[in-house]
Amino acid sequence: MTTTDRRNFLRLLGSTSLASMFPASIARALELPGNHRTGTIEDVEHIVVLMQENRSFDHYFGTLRGVRGYGDPRPVNLPSGKPVWYQPDGGSYVLPFRPNADKLGLQFVEDLAHDWTTTHQAWNQGKYDQWVPSKGAASMAHLTRKDIPFHYALADAFTICDAYHCSLLGPTDPNRYYMWTGYVGNDGTGGGPVIDNAEAGYGWSTYPEALEKAGISWKIYQDAGTGLDAAGFWGWTDDAYIGNYGDNSLLYFHQYQNAQPGSALYEKARTGTNISAGGTLFDILRSDVANNTLPKVSWVVAPEAYTEHPNWPANYGAWYVSQVLDALTSNPEVWAKTVFLVTYDENDGFFDHVVPPYAPPSATQGKSTVATTNEIFAGSSGNPAGPYGLGARVPMLVVSPWSKGGWVNSQVFDHTSIIRFISERFGTVKAPLTEPNISPWRRAVCGDLRSAFDFTKPDSRSVTLPDTSSFAPPDQLRHPDFDAVPPAHQALPEQEGGLRPARALPYELHAAGWSDQGSFWIDFVNTGLAGACFHVRSGDGASGPWSYTVEAGKSLADSWAVAGAYDLSVYGANGFLRQFKGDLSAPRADLRITNRYDRLRGNLELILVNRGGAHCQVTVENTYSGEKFSQVLAPGQRVEHHWNLQGSFGWYDLVVTSNAESGFQHRLAGHVETGRDGFSDPAIANTQLLGVEAAA
Repeated sequence: MTTTDRRNFLRLLGSTSLASMFPASIARALELPGNHRTGTIEDVEHIVVLMQENRSFDHYFGTLRGVRGYGDPRPVNLPSGKPVWYQPDGGSYVLPFRPNADKLGLQFVEDLAHDWTTTHQAWNQGKYDQWVPSKGAASMAHLTRKDIPFHYALADAFTICDAYHCSLLGPTDPNRYYMWTGYVGNDGTGGGPVIDNAEAGYGWSTYPEALEKAGISWKIYQDAGTGLDAAGFWGWTDDAYIGNYGDNSLLYFHQYQNAQPGSALYEKARTGTNISAGGTLFDILRSDVANNTLPKVSWVVAPEAYTEHPNWPANYGAWYVSQVLDALTSNPEVWAKTVFLVTYDENDGFFDHVVPPYAPPSATQGKSTVATTNEIFAGSSGNPAGPYGLGARVPMLVVSPWSKGGWVNSQVFDHTSIIRFISERFGTVKAPLTEPNISPWRRAVCGDLRSAFDFTKPDSRSVTLPDTSSFAPPDQLRHPDFDAVPPAHQALPEQEGGLRPARALPYELHAAGWSDQGSFWIDFVNTGLAGACFHVRSGDGASGPWSYTVEAGKSLADSWAVAGAYDLSVYGANGFLRQFKGDLSAPRADLRITNRYDRLRGNLELILVNRGGAHCQVTVENTYSGEKFSQVLAPGQRVEHHWNLQGSFGWYDLVVTSNAESGFQHRLAGHVETGRDGFSDPAIANTQLLGVEAAA
């Protein structure tokens, strides 16, 4: 049967522009004012979550202006010594590439392996160098603004999170379990742990049950397809334009499967539209918005064709997202109080260049100040042991009256952050709505999404939307896979130039390196307001990497035995980097380097101390400004040098060289947080806007 929604969509496919409605839905969302009753999170009265399928952050947004994408100036290096973009392929490599195709956003790009085993193979204990062998060359394919203009328009109009990760190094179902329950039964409760697309039926607690108990209204918006029961695969149908693609993962829990008509779990999770009998996919949602009966918390689940799961086209999903946004903005009174979160359950097999934070799998692979209980999978038949997550970065678009303006937010989040945002809004002192399934490690490392908003002064600015008049879809047939083949002559993708306004972050991280009797030590110190994960890599191509988690207000240290040369790099949140290179076989001096942040002004103090018995020459250069500082340090001498970072909006990249050791070079890079909003990293995509003082 051809449904009304399907007929309308196919009519659009035959028109000159599928995207002609897209700017209108975004424009209306921009124009409508936000609720400003209290100037706090209390002004949010509705949270709507749409989790789409299987796209990595770089795959969609690696070329977007002002995010940590393909123009990242500080990517990790692989064991080969090459930057992370150069993924090994036998004796050669594959770089990220845009497939050679017209209207790429409407191509049926092939689905890739995204199971637990191949994903851990790609991750390779954090070495991150097996993407092509485990996923295929198509894993390096990406899209651009001209391919997915609606997605880019949403990012330009609202807020994009460029450090949002899926929760698990694996496929759809377990990632959705994290979003709806906080974990995958990691402790063996209720039939867990679940690491693959297994739908055997489970019994651990879910977050909607906690909402129900607290009297917080909630609902799943979906289409019933051929039936939301086991016989109908819980909404999975042969007709890709109806049903829920099996993506309402609550239906894999016994308490929902056994729920009877009239009960809360049945009525709120096992009902929906039935467009096979007429109407549209959005009738119930539109009706609830129009009648001011939109629940406090909602989840929207799309039919297969609109999920963006390969091989379904990205822009079929764009059409669906635009319809949901159109429904939510149809009643200005409701939209003024609504947060709409658009994210993706996992990355499919598509590459993302940022090594995700993870709990150290063993004592030889790092340390943590917070318990890593329930974060390491012990292994099973056919499935290797390893950390559950975090997984690769995936897109998160925060669409609301309090997130307008084309912002980037770079705090680390994952799917459990959605639960925590709901808890922050609707929990109370007497009923905090805290999800006990979320592990202590995950709570320390991942934020609760509040930093993506400014509730004190809703942004009223508008943006220039992309021209979508030439967006012409293909015919109405389901197509075979489009094979994404790397070009014969490879080159790194070009990221859009320019800055993006950036939200203030809760980070204040330190990593100081020093030598002592044949060992090189690194002190990891967190003086910020949020926990963080430090990722340490060795330049020797053989040892490591290591992972160190440090809670807010805590510190830890570790050492490496060094007889001669050393080369260690420390990566942290929001472009944080410390590099330590030198040779301890015949040191001339013992040079110690630390720093102090000037949070008031966004500047930095560099502290140099010669603890050795000989003079040493020291030179420091800030690569952002070209400013240099040079001095000879006598034994025991201490020097502090002030670096004014106003011209680079608080971003710094200081390279310290010295004759204290052979090959001595230490590097300090990152951003000084002031508690105020600022701008994205000017070094991304080689943006040259230095010397202009920040206005934020």
